[in-house]
Amino acid sequence: MDIYLYKQLLYTFKMIDNHQKNIATFIHLSTFSRFIIPFGNFIGPIILWTINKEKSEFIDAHGKQAINFQISILLYAVILGALTIPFFIFNLLSHIDFLDFNGFDNVHINIGKPSPLLYITGGFGVLAIIGFILELIFIVVASLKARDGEFYKYPLTINFLK
Repeated sequence: MDIYLYKQLLYTFKMIDNHQKNIATFIHLSTFSRFIIPFGNFIGPIILWTINKEKSEFIDAHGKQAINFQISILLYAVILGALTIPFFIFNLLSHIDFLDFNGFDNVHINIGKPSPLLYITGGFGVLAIIGFILELIFIVVASLKARDGEFYKYPLTINFLK
C-alpha cells in the first residue's frame, strides 16, 4: 500500500482538530512569503514545520510535502535555467564577429530574421511561466486540502524529507 494512501486512511479515522488544520494550512501558505522575503518559501515552512512537527502527524506530513515541493521547484528552476542560459548566450555570440570588431559603430539589429536559438530560449521561458502558474495553483489546492483535514501530495515532487 502506498504510504500516502495509508496516511490518508489514518487521517480519516483520527480526529484532526482545527488548530492542526490551521497550522498545516499556514505551512503551505507561508511559501508565498517569498514575494516579501528572499527565500521566504523555504524559511516560512521550515520554521512552522520544525516548531509544530512533534504535535501531530498531520502537520508533519503537510510540512514535509510543502518543503519537498519547494526544493523540487528550486531544482527544476535551476535545471531550466541551466538549459536556457547556453542558448541565450549562443544567440548573442552568433551576431558578433570576433575577427572584424570595430567597436560599437557597426552594431546592427536584425528584427526580420530571428535565430532558431531564440525560439528555443523563448520556449523555455514559456515553460517557466506555465510552471510558475501551476506552482501557485498547487499551493492553493494544498492549502485548501489542509484546511479540510485532508492530505495532499504535490505532483512532480521529489521526496527529500521522508
